[in-house]
Formats: sequence, structure tokens, C-alpha cells
Amino acid sequence: MSASESGFKAEYACSEGCDFRASLLDVVYRCPRCEGLLEVRHDVDALRAVPAAEWKRRFESRFGSSRLPEGSGVWGKREWAYPQLPVEDIVSLGEGRVPLKPLPRMASELGLSALDLKECGVSPTGSFKDWGMTVLVSAVKHMRARGVPLRAVACASTGDTSAALSAYCAAAGIPAVVFLPRDKVSLAQLVQPIANGARVLSLDTDFDGCMRLVQAVTADTGLYLANSMNSLRIEGQKMVAVELCQDLGWEPPDWVVIPGGNLGNASALGKGFELMLELGLITRRPRIAVAQAQRANPLARAFRGGFQELRPMQAESTLASAIQIGNPVSFRRAVRILRAFDGVVEEATESELANAAARADREGTFTCPQTGVALAALEKLVAQGVIEKGSRVAVVSTAHGLKFADFKVGYHRGTLADVTSRYANPPVQLPANLEAVRSALSDLG
Repeated sequence: MSASESGFKAEYACSEGCDFRASLLDVVYRCPRCEGLLEVRHDVDALRAVPAAEWKRRFESRFGSSRLPEGSGVWGKREWAYPQLPVEDIVSLGEGRVPLKPLPRMASELGLSALDLKECGVSPTGSFKDWGMTVLVSAVKHMRARGVPLRAVACASTGDTSAALSAYCAAAGIPAVVFLPRDKVSLAQLVQPIANGARVLSLDTDFDGCMRLVQAVTADTGLYLANSMNSLRIEGQKMVAVELCQDLGWEPPDWVVIPGGNLGNASALGKGFELMLELGLITRRPRIAVAQAQRANPLARAFRGGFQELRPMQAESTLASAIQIGNPVSFRRAVRILRAFDGVVEEATESELANAAARADREGTFTCPQTGVALAALEKLVAQGVIEKGSRVAVVSTAHGLKFADFKVGYHRGTLADVTSRYANPPVQLPANLEAVRSALSDLG
């Protein structure tokens, strides 16, 4: 039985408490009454009619499938994503089902009972954005098939969103338009939408400037907005929380640490945990920590002020370019989640984030700078006693380090500005003779 035949359903609802409702086939992103962001609201009573044990059995059985869409970490849980969507309209590239990598040495050094890295960068386009984009592009395919006049899908991006959008649109045969801030994304990120055939607009502004322009352009309903203010993205991204709990035998960690830029991910993971709690798959909430680069830290500043208000800032250049955002769209949603989960916000300097990433790499990862921000924030929160010794912690790794090769090279060469490379490991330059090689290897255990 398909999800659309099972009686499960979802619709748009105002996240600010208005009684506004809309169909998922409508082109709408904000409540027309209060301008609040929308959320996808599921019929929880219908979902609750399925026992928690059955949901676990169902998800586990699909998780082992090698065939799409059931083999997708998102569409294997399709009733919780977009239940009315026909299977033929699903656009999947095999997203989700990513490794949960233990970091035992770092855990031991920090005094934690467990530290796991949810490696969302091990994904079709190399970042967690794939989890949300599969839902959004599938929804667009479904709308176009039913005559909704959508010419293309557009996004503003610091790199990863554009890669995900362009790949899924290419798979679906839907035109994609990408707004990128000129000279502020890595070459690996820039080339992905180009390779996938997207219309790439490289603009002389920052991400926030791109975001303002794409919102203005998509006011023409012929262009569909794909940024995380579109709540369809959240429906896919919340599955990171569900898969994490599945990895851990349906026992959530004590803490989850998440890099924060536009803050859609923090909102999404919180929503995933809340749904599992409501349906009885877990029995408690983890605490959530959002990590920001010190040079782009509007949420951290708001946290220090008790979340009274968001004061947009001009984000400064940071190695964590994917979260170099000064005016996060999902601020209010993220604050609600942080309050519900007894959450905190911490920040990291350039040197702290670079060294934390390098420290994790010594255990076999290849972490991106955004993940470095989360790991550095974790170190600081443990040192402050906010995260207690003996805690079980999961860190969401948002992208693959291969997208940031220049960051890695610069770190080990010692050429990154404002960074002291504590774990630099440059090549040893030697003459090509046996005596020199033996001498260089003499100190190995």
C-alpha cells in the first residue's frame, strides 16, 4: 500500500499559531495573515494509530533495501515526509543512510561516554542538503504533473544548497536557477551546479543579498523557492534525527550538536525528535546545541540576550563559508526548538574550528569547516561544564571535507589566516635514498 492510499496526510499550517491552512500543492511559503513561516503539519492521530513498534519494524525493513525509493533514508520513512506523494513522483538519488562514525579517542580525551559523528556529507552531492531537497524537488515534480505552472526552481546558496538543488532538478528534468555570492564559495561547490546544467548567477553580494534577491524573484509564482524557509525542505531534513535514533537503537543521545547558519537544520532535527516522541518511538528529548562561527554568529548573540530579538549582522569572512549568514531566515523556528529542548548556542573562532576539524580527522574522518565549528563548540561546552562528563553526544557533520580541499591544504601548510595549526602534518621532504627514508621512519611505533 502506498502512503497516499493509507489515509496519512499533511498540509501547510502557520508556525506562528494562526489558523491558516493550505494544500501542499499551493505555492506558498509564508502565512498571508502574519507573515510567519509555514510548517508541514501531519495528521498525527492517523500516524499514532500505527503502534511505535510497527513504525520501527517498517523503517528497519526498508532500511535494508537496495532499491530506490525505499532504500532512501528519507523515502523509506515516506509517511512522515510527504504522505500523499505518489511513488512515481519521487525524485531520489539515494540520500540518507549515512554512517554514524564513532570518535572514541576524542570522546575519551573529553571525558564523554560516547561521541558519534553523523556523516551527512556521505551523500549524493556531499552534504545534508540532499535530505531536504529530495522532498522539495519531488513536490515540484508532483505539482508540475498536475498542471501547476512552475517554470523552474530557484535558490540562494553558500554552495551546498545549489549543489543539491541542481542535482535533483537534473534528475527530474526541471530547470534550476542558482544565486551564488561571487568569490565566497569553494570551487568544488561552484562547479557542481554548473555541471548539473543549472542557470548559475554569480552575484556581487553576500548570501544575505542573494537571499533577498531570490525571494523577490520567486514572488513570481512561476519560479519556486527552494531555500530552507520552504518547509518542504524541513520534512526531509528532520529524517536526520530519525535515522540517528534508529542508528542508536531508538535511544537518543544526551546531546546533539549542530552547525547553524540559516538555522533550518536546527529546526528540522528538533521537529524530527518531537515527532518520534509524540508517536512513542523515543521516550525523551536530547538537549540541542547550535554552533556558529564567531564571525557569523547572530544566533549566539541573541542567545546571550535571552533570545529577545534577532539583530541581523554583516557576516564576516569565515572558513566555515557554508554558515556565513548574518540574517538567518529560520531564526524564530530555531529559537522555539532550542527553548523546547533546553538548548544552548556556542561559537568558535577560526583557529578553534580548524583545529577541531583536524583533531577529528586523526580518527579517520575528513571533516568540513562547518563540522569543525560544531566540534570546537563541543570542546568548549565540555570545558564549561555545560555538557557533563560521561554524556553521550552526537555531532551532525553537514558536508564532506572533499568540498573544502583548499581549507585542508591551507591548514596543513600553515597558511590559513588567523589559524595556528596545532595538528599540521605536512609532507616530509627527502632525497630519494634508502638511508634518508629509514631515518625518517625510525620513530614509528
